[in-house]
Amino acid sequence: MDDRIQELVDRLNSLKDGEDAVADLLACGRKAIKPLRQFLLHGKPSHIFQPRQHAVEALARLGAKEVLVEYLTRGNEIPDPVDRYGEEAVENTAARFLARWRDEDVYNALLPLLRRKPMPGVIETIGEFGRAEAIPEFISALGDDIARGPAEEALWKVGEAAQSALLEAALTPLPSVAEESPSSLRRRRSSLRLLAGLPLSAEDWHRLAVLTADRDPEVAARAARIALLVADERWKHRAVRRLVELLPDADTFLQTEIENWLVRRSDISESAIDEEIALRRLAASAGGSADTTLRLLLAVKNRFGRKR
Repeated sequence: MDDRIQELVDRLNSLKDGEDAVADLLACGRKAIKPLRQFLLHGKPSHIFQPRQHAVEALARLGAKEVLVEYLTRGNEIPDPVDRYGEEAVENTAARFLARWRDEDVYNALLPLLRRKPMPGVIETIGEFGRAEAIPEFISALGDDIARGPAEEALWKVGEAAQSALLEAALTPLPSVAEESPSSLRRRRSSLRLLAGLPLSAEDWHRLAVLTADRDPEVAARAARIALLVADERWKHRAVRRLVELLPDADTFLQTEIENWLVRRSDISESAIDEEIALRRLAASAGGSADTTLRLLLAVKNRFGRKR
């Protein structure tokens, strides 16, 4: 039997037969845990990571939580960057499977990993706990293209407890206003996207109001959107004007979002857009150049009609 189990473990290395080997190992029961542990903890990481992912799956389905925790907490250094990237895929898989248990052992094993590197699988599982302790790490992960989606989801689950930290993140370009890094800009944009779904106070809005003048069009637009949601009437009308100003500088996706925000608040935006259209048509009739903003505003105006 032991030889048979080892044969099945060895079959995990086959990209063709690996999935079938997992099913056969599960049929062997907990006797398969020890050789699977050997395979995972003492096998060589590789850019071909599927065999080790199969081992993680088998261990998880056999209930070997302690082996997965041991694997994730052992601190193995992998000098080759390609192999390290492959092993991170295995670690993410192990972290996701650990969500089955959601106990203190799992949380305490994953939090140091999250603090070391924002891996999506780790973020997803820690996010299931809904604890405020991990908020700084979640917010930091907003600046990472790969980890941002899971980090946003985790912050949604934390809810209002994350609001203060998100406000600070939105207002703090790093390392400075003049030399903001791309990751900092991604973090601020994402923070504003999340804040738009939280119950902000008038005081919160007054702190964010300065961002409507931010040099990044998306930051400024998302701040203006928050004004449409929570600010007083004066600021809401100013926000409409600012969104109109930002339209030509926005990328296609942001333009679509701005149009949706203006249509959604047609009760506030329609008169301002009518005035802007009239002014731009007048300028065009006087021999002005082609006006991208006018074209976009006419599309918004057309949607007002369909909405009614």
